[in-house]
Amino acid sequence: MDLPDYLRILARRWRAVVVLALLGTATGVLAALLATPQYRATSTLFVSLQDWGDNSVTLNQGNSFAQARVRSYAEVVVSPRVTEPVVRSLHLSMTPAQLAGKISTEVPLDTVLLKITVSDPGPARAARISNAVAGRFAQVIASIERPVKAPVSPVRLSVTQPAATPSRPYSPNFSMDVALGLAGGLVLGGCWAFARESLDASVRSGGDLAQCLVQAEGPSVLGCVTYDSDASACPIAANHDPFGPRAEDFRRVRTGLQFVDIDNPPKIIAVTSALPGEGKTSISVNLAAALAEAGSSVCLVDADLRRPNVARTLHLVQDAGLTTVMIGKATPEQVMQSGGSFSVLASGALPPNPAEMLGSEQFRAVVRSLADKFDHVVVDTAPLLPVADTPAMAPAVDGYLLVVRHGKTNRAQIVEAIQSLQRVGALALGGILNMTPVKGDTGHYAYSYRPVGAPRRWGRFFGRRQAGAIGGLPAPSKPVPTRRERAVSTVGTPGGDASDTRHSV
Repeated sequence: MDLPDYLRILARRWRAVVVLALLGTATGVLAALLATPQYRATSTLFVSLQDWGDNSVTLNQGNSFAQARVRSYAEVVVSPRVTEPVVRSLHLSMTPAQLAGKISTEVPLDTVLLKITVSDPGPARAARISNAVAGRFAQVIASIERPVKAPVSPVRLSVTQPAATPSRPYSPNFSMDVALGLAGGLVLGGCWAFARESLDASVRSGGDLAQCLVQAEGPSVLGCVTYDSDASACPIAANHDPFGPRAEDFRRVRTGLQFVDIDNPPKIIAVTSALPGEGKTSISVNLAAALAEAGSSVCLVDADLRRPNVARTLHLVQDAGLTTVMIGKATPEQVMQSGGSFSVLASGALPPNPAEMLGSEQFRAVVRSLADKFDHVVVDTAPLLPVADTPAMAPAVDGYLLVVRHGKTNRAQIVEAIQSLQRVGALALGGILNMTPVKGDTGHYAYSYRPVGAPRRWGRFFGRRQAGAIGGLPAPSKPVPTRRERAVSTVGTPGGDASDTRHSV
């Protein structure tokens, strides 16, 4: 991956990165507020040698000797010979080892200075301990360096700057703690984003879906459908916003279907998905509307006999429909309802044996009879992986459209769904990536060609329902003319123009 890929991952997971960054900042603020203030007091000692003469050679030798010694002296500061007497003399409530943990030393480069710093919650006590440690340390070094028979030590340590009481604590550093917390939160957020991305097997672009379909030796991608928060309230995109991106997505899917098999175009199209909740019913409804918009007569059949949703989505009656026709209690025309520009055959009463009914000759006969009367039959089915209903109807349909939900369906589920269709010899017509965001790396582009002055929602001009005879439900006043009928009607008609059929599939 290159830099744009990393930035794309961070942009995709920006919420988690921001949350972790805020948590890190809050942790830094909390740590700064709860931490006990610590004060530092520093005393400075000068290391020199006695009786080295006055000439420059001996002075240089003495200075080199002192510089070499002073680094060794720094290790003696925290020794028990220094800390134990200081603890006793100052009556400190700590052990010599604990005092040693509060002491730090510093030897500036190329100098004979030794700085002893003591940290303590009390500023005055920090100064007292630092001065006491410096005085005791000078005595210990003098005793160590003094020869056995010599009256004095040749090495002398002088306190050049005693420790003063600090006025402000050095810790906590509020700005530093907040900055460290923010930086730590950002690092954790970035690591989490990349780890989640590497473990995320869901499909997030048309390219991901294409790779899965190639892996399963399946069909190509027919299109991506944009997510619309108003889809539940306005299920038919062309009625809600005819020139919006979602309506254009379904027109692209409709166009892609034309090129699946030019010699033998599919007429009975089953729409399915790997798992529930991926939007197959919405795709079925809008695909039927898109095909009808092009001038074809379309019948939408709800063959999901587990959890039918077509009637509820279109606000129709569900009790009479497919199963009513299959058991011989009604004909399709008697229970057919109107979805606006297309006809709808609801599921009917739910049977105890859905797979057996959908795999029966009776179901095939009903669907084939509908295919004789309509240009297209769109069949909404149950999900592939949880139940065996959808593969059972394979002999009755011309092919399947597999709906994949963006960011939810993973690659293994797609491959398994395609393989379940291949095992029964069913034809997969293509894949549709549903609920893709308008922005992002999904390969989807939004473009509006709405005419100047046109209203954003032309729903009142499309899909007007008229009262029918079935329980007062809306029904089409007359069948939608087929493509061939529309084409023939323009021949020899005054003012007739070939542009009347420009929207045909």
